[in-house]
Amino acid sequence: MQNRDLPVVLSIAGHDPGGGAGIQADIETIGALGGLPASVITCLTVQDTVNVERIAPVEPTLVEEQLECILQDYQVGAIKIGLLGDARIASIIGAVLRRHPRVPLVLDPVLAAGGGKEMTRKGLIDAMQYDLFPLVSLITPNSEEARRLTGEQDLAACAEQLLHRGIDAVLITGTHEESEEVINQLYRPGLGTLALSWPRLHGSYHGSGCTLASAIATILALGTPLEEAVEQGQQLTWDALNHATHPGRGQAIPHRRL
Repeated sequence: MQNRDLPVVLSIAGHDPGGGAGIQADIETIGALGGLPASVITCLTVQDTVNVERIAPVEPTLVEEQLECILQDYQVGAIKIGLLGDARIASIIGAVLRRHPRVPLVLDPVLAAGGGKEMTRKGLIDAMQYDLFPLVSLITPNSEEARRLTGEQDLAACAEQLLHRGIDAVLITGTHEESEEVINQLYRPGLGTLALSWPRLHGSYHGSGCTLASAIATILALGTPLEEAVEQGQQLTWDALNHATHPGRGQAIPHRRL
């Protein structure tokens, strides 16, 4: 019998063989926060802590079959979407999700790897906009991703554009901005901006965006209101980064065993 007290959080993302980002990062975060992680693989990758060498998207029909299988079996409490890799995958995910009851959906729009490798293919951003954005409860781009998704430079204008495209709320993270502290800003229609600042940690981290998005999704699945979930997710992510390990030659890996 399914334990209804353990919320199912579905991660739709790529596989990182080094375990720093993607599905494994999501599974660790979801489990640490008291959720039951379910997963749908969108891409296989060749990558390490330095950079991504190759992305191999899964056949879109296989993504569809994975997703339908889980949604017909589990009562999913929240969904986190990460690396998509292909426009057809984004479109199929949107079509499947429209056939099922809506649950909180957190989108981490992975557009490039930390080492600079491009993570999108032709038409992917357009497919995300038309097929996924209207279903998204919260999108969590960093400032560079927000500018790329909208063509705007001012971050408030970026958020306005994303909200106008059907997204319920926008959290723009400020790691890539030149400021003494990291300032993350939550934008919602008709409400003031909620800005939270965090001490800037030295170095760079592999899977920080995955950790943040999956943490917020899990906290939402536990029934926490959005504003509180966003604050708690940021705190948990900062703690994981602050206790990160350095198993490889490149970026540090967040310690997600919270």
